[in-house]
Amino acid sequence: MIYPLLPVYFTRLVPAAAAAVYVGLMDGLAESVSSLLKVYSGRWSDRLGKRKPLALAGYGLSTIARPLTAVATAGWHVVAFRFIDRIGKGVRTSPRDALISDSAPADVRGTAFSFHRMMDHAGAVLGPLVAAVFLYALLGNTLLWRRGDATPGPGEMHALRLLFALALLPGIAGVLVFWRKVREVPVERVKDEADGRNEDAGDAASPLPAKFYLFLGAVTLFTLGNSSDLFLIFYAQSRFGLGLGYVSALWISLHLSKILFSLPGGRMSDRYGRRAAILSGWAVYFLVYLAMPFTSSLRAVWGLLVLYGAYYGLTEGAERALVADYVPSSHRGRAYGIYHGAVGFSALPASLLFGVFWAELGAKTAFLIGASLAAAATLLLAGLVIADRGKRNG
Repeated sequence: MIYPLLPVYFTRLVPAAAAAVYVGLMDGLAESVSSLLKVYSGRWSDRLGKRKPLALAGYGLSTIARPLTAVATAGWHVVAFRFIDRIGKGVRTSPRDALISDSAPADVRGTAFSFHRMMDHAGAVLGPLVAAVFLYALLGNTLLWRRGDATPGPGEMHALRLLFALALLPGIAGVLVFWRKVREVPVERVKDEADGRNEDAGDAASPLPAKFYLFLGAVTLFTLGNSSDLFLIFYAQSRFGLGLGYVSALWISLHLSKILFSLPGGRMSDRYGRRAAILSGWAVYFLVYLAMPFTSSLRAVWGLLVLYGAYYGLTEGAERALVADYVPSSHRGRAYGIYHGAVGFSALPASLLFGVFWAELGAKTAFLIGASLAAAATLLLAGLVIADRGKRNG
């Protein structure tokens, strides 16, 4: 309900030329603190032998933090509240991913992670739909679907503040469902599929496989060019002067595409290999970022956003499942912590520098830099795949 509308919110709180920098600072800083906590929360869950308590605490903190955006009167307030929200994400993500991997057999693990991502994207569709109905009731059709002025008026800002406050309600509902319905899977009871041994949480300090770190290097390079998705929405909103209805509709379209591709992407990774799915998804990302600054109509931007959903469908489940394939059960909390940590730490320079490049050099240059880094990471991972096959054949 809140996230896709934050760039519009910024345009009223900060100078227009600084909005892109604030978007990059907000997401980059928030993802960095989230990443640091992901590293430790994964290790904590390994040592505890339990995943659910940390995941539940993280969801609870985010539920409290998000509605506070309604009282923001300056750009740094929004950055601070988003920062607290991402602390919650950092606490919950690694234990939650380890819980999913421990709950799913290896041959359907990619599908399991993709199903989780599909449900997450479904929430990202329902939230803006509810928001659009709420904003329509307050603003009417003319303001909701206006075009030509990128800055929201006083009435629109009032409506946004009310909407952000109401975000507390679905957050509470989600926490209650997780608390009552999600079952813990004790780490000690999970049998590792790679070698048939029952892993013990006590040996979690042993080194992780080298192939895990090689894969992590390629992911880190890709993430350096992978800025916040908000920039895609902000690009359309600022270029075409879109009202809040268009912003919500663009975000809904993006996440409907993610839902559409989530399960097929997971099944592709289970059937044809995780790395093939990841390479395909990174190639889609490269094409979207390469083409975006050359679009001349809202319809073209909309089409690229729908295509962009394929990148998520092909990579989100596959990347997480590949970590589980590389690492035995008792080490997965730590492995997911390191994985999410590397991704998140790279997100700070990725989003912040994208915003700076946008402000200083223009949106076109920022998108092309992102496309170039994605191409380099795709080539690196392809090289690792070829080298690995050569070793096996040798």
